[in-house]
Amino acid sequence: MTPALPCKPTRSKTMHLDISEATPPGERFSLTNAVDADVGANSIKTYYLSESQDFNIDIQTGSDGSKYVDLVLNAHLNREEQPIHRLILTAVDGGVPARSGTASIVINVLDINDNPPVFAQPVFAVNVSENSAAGTVVMTLKATDLDEGTNAELVYSYTLYTSEKTQEIFTLDPNTGEIRVKGVIDYEESPSFEMYVQAQDRGPNPLSGHCKVMVFVTDLNDNYPEVTIKSMKSMLTEDVPVGTLIAVVTVRDRDSGANGQVALALYQQQSLPFLLNKSSEDYFELIVSKPLDREVIGRYEITLMVTDKGSPPLAENETIALEILDINDNAPRFSQSVYTIHVVENNQPGALLTSLSAFDPDLNENGYLVYFIMEKEIANTSMSMLFSINPENGDLYALKTFDYERERDYLFHIEARDSGVPPLSSNVTVHIIILDQNDNTPLIVSPWRARGSMVEEVIPRSTEKGHLIAKVIAIDADSEQNARVTYQLLQISDASLFSLDQYNGEIRTTRMFSYRDPRQQRLVIVAKDNGNPALSATVTIKISTVEHAMAFSETTELPLEYDVFSDLNLYLVIGLGAVSFLLLITILVIIVLKCQKPKPKAIKIPPANRNSVISRNSVISQRSSTIADSTLISSDAYWYSLFLAETRKGKVVVRQPIIPKGAGYFVSSIPRSIGPSETTDSRASTLEFSK
Repeated sequence: MTPALPCKPTRSKTMHLDISEATPPGERFSLTNAVDADVGANSIKTYYLSESQDFNIDIQTGSDGSKYVDLVLNAHLNREEQPIHRLILTAVDGGVPARSGTASIVINVLDINDNPPVFAQPVFAVNVSENSAAGTVVMTLKATDLDEGTNAELVYSYTLYTSEKTQEIFTLDPNTGEIRVKGVIDYEESPSFEMYVQAQDRGPNPLSGHCKVMVFVTDLNDNYPEVTIKSMKSMLTEDVPVGTLIAVVTVRDRDSGANGQVALALYQQQSLPFLLNKSSEDYFELIVSKPLDREVIGRYEITLMVTDKGSPPLAENETIALEILDINDNAPRFSQSVYTIHVVENNQPGALLTSLSAFDPDLNENGYLVYFIMEKEIANTSMSMLFSINPENGDLYALKTFDYERERDYLFHIEARDSGVPPLSSNVTVHIIILDQNDNTPLIVSPWRARGSMVEEVIPRSTEKGHLIAKVIAIDADSEQNARVTYQLLQISDASLFSLDQYNGEIRTTRMFSYRDPRQQRLVIVAKDNGNPALSATVTIKISTVEHAMAFSETTELPLEYDVFSDLNLYLVIGLGAVSFLLLITILVIIVLKCQKPKPKAIKIPPANRNSVISRNSVISQRSSTIADSTLISSDAYWYSLFLAETRKGKVVVRQPIIPKGAGYFVSSIPRSIGPSETTDSRASTLEFSK
């Protein structure tokens, strides 16, 4: 009985346990309880076990309140992995402060015979010279057993698979595993022997391990084998078929028996695309066994090694040099499938854009590449007129200056072709992206004025605060930030009288006119884009105030000289002509239909109402214009630009009656939701143009 473990010890005690590794999990082992002289709440309260994956404790309480502890096995023990387990058991009383005592638990794992003997390898090979003397050690077998004691004591013996003849020639020591020569060894009678050996332990249920011993008898050898190359090809094209004959080789050895038997092999034959076939007793054929690829290996040093079976074996070798000739079996390859090239517009003609190089691993003319632009037309223009490529090195050049406003990108293909027969080629996609430059100055299209002239606006002096005087509209042919136009007042006669919206260009009154204000005001507005550096255009507006607005009852058309006739205007004139033609046809059809119906009674409009309709939000202009159903027919680009600018804001431009000669006439810009005969408080944009 292990002594009791006090709860207030001055030194720890040790408990020893012997547990077999065959003990199943769940087995319990009683431990010596701790003793505490105190009673009641100050006596033993609980136990703790140090951390362990293999053990834990189970605490039981007796009828008198005593605490009993059992050690419980959690898992199978393996003596070969851990023969000893060391644990700490701690007992704690219930006093305040709590006091504790510890005890060491040393567990010795008892061995069972659960490991068989094992040899270092399953097969052993050993050479023995013929006529070796009796007692010559052939080899010593050694098996290992992880058990201990008698479970690890081994006995070596032959099994029934070992022939009697072999047992007569070789002896096996049962205790040491040593194999010695016992009889006469004759190579010509038996060149080899096989032994099947068993190692068995001395456990109660003995276990055993097995191995095989191959004994090769070696003959005396004093002649080197010979290899002779009868025929050989020193060059082959890489496309030769598998099975092509390379060389015919003969071998021989002047020795007799095993010493005269030779073997021919390729040195490092696992890495060569060649194979040796034995055609007769002493003749071998060297053939191609795998497809050849000059781009991988262009030259082979084939070493033929001939070896006899003597002891020690003698060998000789012969080297064949074989050169692989190239064929055109590789198409050119570009490093990428698509080349995206960014070019800033206004580039210099002849500028180098990029270099497109392809790779061809073939040799000589099979690898000499020529580059072409594959023909493609854009707007009746061939790619070869826009770009040029150096056929030798793939340098790509621009032949013209690009304009972002005309064409923003080009997509075509470039072909790389080798000079082999037949030639091989591949192509790559080239995407030229034109980048915008701020190369277009904003063009002021409203209010329209002849080049270098001043715009004049006439408004009543009774104009209220917030009245729209004019609207400056500028367009920029560039894109994104380069086309973003803002407006600023460059000069102004009276800054307190007018305001300019920097984003939409609207000029409005900030207060009513007073008798002190001059009758004429001068404003200089600059339209500036957001490019770097910024480009700008200016317009000068002269504002004249009159006491009353003028109204007239007839219309006429007054020509206006105008010297700006750009490509844009040409396109607009053509478009307007087409629209005019369609409108004329429509009017003729309507007239014909009207003539076939009875005429409705005319409704007279009182002069006062007519004048109120005619004079509403009028602007003086010197250009003729006819507008019907929100469609503008005009003889120049200005009116079309004005129409587009106003209708984008949801408004309709309509013609008003003419004014006397030299004074111009009115054109009103009113919201789409308001007709020219309706009464509304909404103000329409007004633009004035005069001689």
